[in-house]
Amino acid sequence: MVTSILFLLLLGAICGLLLGFASKIFYVYEDPRIVKVELLLAGANCGGCGFAGCSAAAQAIVNDAAPANACILIGKENISAIAGMMGTEAGVAEPMKSYNNCDGGNRAADRYRYSGLNTCSAVAALFGGKRECAVGCLGFGDCAQACKFNAIHLGAGGYPVVHKEKCVGCGACETACPKSILEVRTVSHRLLHLNAVDDALAPCTQTCPAEIDIPRYINHIRNGDFEAAVNTIREKNPLLLACGRVCPHPCESFCRRGIADEPVSINQLKRFVADMEMNSGKRLPIDRAPDTGKRVAVIGGGPAGLSCAYFLRRAGHHPEIFEAMPKLGGMLRYGIPEYRLPKKVLDWEIEGILHLGVKNHTNARLGVDFDFGSLIASGFDAVFFSIGAWNDANLRIPGEDLDGCFTGINFLARIGNGEKIPIGRRVAVIGGGNTAIDCCRTLIRQGVDKVYLVYRRTRQEMPANEVEITAALNEGIEFLFLSAPNRVMGNDEKQVIGLEYLKMELGEPDSSGRLRPLPVKGSETVLDVDMVITAIGQSPLLDFRGKGDRLDGLAITRWNTFDVDPATCQTNVPYIFAAGDSATGPALVVDAIGGGRKAARSIDLFLKGKPVIPQPEAIFNKHIPGTIFESVDGVVKKKRTQVPELPVASRIHSLDEVALVITEAQARYEANRCLNCCRLCYNKESGV
Repeated sequence: MVTSILFLLLLGAICGLLLGFASKIFYVYEDPRIVKVELLLAGANCGGCGFAGCSAAAQAIVNDAAPANACILIGKENISAIAGMMGTEAGVAEPMKSYNNCDGGNRAADRYRYSGLNTCSAVAALFGGKRECAVGCLGFGDCAQACKFNAIHLGAGGYPVVHKEKCVGCGACETACPKSILEVRTVSHRLLHLNAVDDALAPCTQTCPAEIDIPRYINHIRNGDFEAAVNTIREKNPLLLACGRVCPHPCESFCRRGIADEPVSINQLKRFVADMEMNSGKRLPIDRAPDTGKRVAVIGGGPAGLSCAYFLRRAGHHPEIFEAMPKLGGMLRYGIPEYRLPKKVLDWEIEGILHLGVKNHTNARLGVDFDFGSLIASGFDAVFFSIGAWNDANLRIPGEDLDGCFTGINFLARIGNGEKIPIGRRVAVIGGGNTAIDCCRTLIRQGVDKVYLVYRRTRQEMPANEVEITAALNEGIEFLFLSAPNRVMGNDEKQVIGLEYLKMELGEPDSSGRLRPLPVKGSETVLDVDMVITAIGQSPLLDFRGKGDRLDGLAITRWNTFDVDPATCQTNVPYIFAAGDSATGPALVVDAIGGGRKAARSIDLFLKGKPVIPQPEAIFNKHIPGTIFESVDGVVKKKRTQVPELPVASRIHSLDEVALVITEAQARYEANRCLNCCRLCYNKESGV
């Protein structure tokens, strides 16, 4: 008995020694903060933080693999407590929501008949799915079954419908979907996402420089949800009032309906809902991500600068605009006449951007009122240049320095600024672009007796918008095609008394693809005018360089534009970005808006310490192969809604807006002309 007890005691001692030794080798330390952090989390194990449950999230937070605000379901108090425990500071996490990017559903044609397991994952395993659309919804509802919050149901159209108020952003639906139809993203991620090859995009959206989801906002108008239409447009374009008036709508050139009928009047629908918000007396609320504390200097308050500032602010950063002119707007204010874009409309739109918390400084010109060194010293984390193209090109002919000679942008800017300018009675405007047309139509409203537009090519080669050319002709402007100025003639007082021009003929195409104009010998002709305006092109004015600061090392192209990576808008100086006319040369307003958003995406990456790299598979307004059709079946011709205008007889005597907004009934009718296209599928019409 005693022997047995002694044996057991000896065995226990040996086991104790072995266990003690093992504990030294295999000891796993668990940070006590993990349990405390987990208790402060929501306990829902929803996965919305990106980790597999709250335990994993807590461990990631303690290990600095996730921020203190990783949980999307808890409030400020718990976040503050976690941050205090970790010795850091954190704001509230930006909530994530599920978004469905496909509304094709049952419209999409089948490639083969399927008889098997009624799940999307099973169907996708066979040749990528039964439907012809490679990125379209398969329609079996795996996402709805995966959602534990009843936030998704399969709609009548055969594609998922998300209830945003119920969605917690857990990501279960995204994981379950084999076609990536559902994506769980923050608002700022969606704002800064660029259209990509694997997105479900209609041809019009692929073409839009601002990348607006055009079918989606038109569908909202069709359903009478005008606020949702405004919010959809504003996801990609903060200047919808201005674009609704001045955009030449390249999207309409690729409207599928236009293949078999007249294209949908997309731009008029944009203007309709934009004007409805402005005239309603209230502003729709705009979501913003939590503040990051990062500051960005935006040099230039034109469309690119305003757009970039808008998207940066919505992403939680703090942009601050520095504008050389007395008011914000850039070319929108000083280059586009009142009769096309009323200043009160522009003011209302800009005010909405500033109300988000965007600071601005006007009459502040870089290199004159402040220098770059002081800007950086004041604590800005990045700089965005959007200074436009204000430097007018010259003709380089004798006499263009005479009294009575002006350049296009300078003339329009001075008129737009309310400056009194001596106006002649007979005026020649040289050029074929929108600036030249704007000068002509502005002169008519100044009471000029005769306005000539002198252009060295034909109407077919004019880069101006066709609608503007037609309007100018209707207002009595005389076009002199195949005419190139040779010299400006003056009297002894150095006043303009005439313009000598040469008649031209078209030769072989030049580098632009247009037929090269060649002078006809002995064709000199004198035009009796007392004022000449040259509007043949612009370039950026970079006179702030050469001051001996960091900007001297900034790479500039031979066209005197900022040398940027076209996919990221980043310059050779990592914290400096540029977009708009100062990076691309003169382009459309909507191009500048798209450039501002693209730059905001890159700046956001830079501010977060991430590599500034192009978005994978971004299309940059090119077309996705296979989505541009040569014929469209099932289209019943319906007359396109025409833009209402003030009568010519009355409008040429005032600066009142010429193009008017369509009515609600017209907007509903026009929205119903839209085929609601997705990547391949569209609504076919019965003709009833």
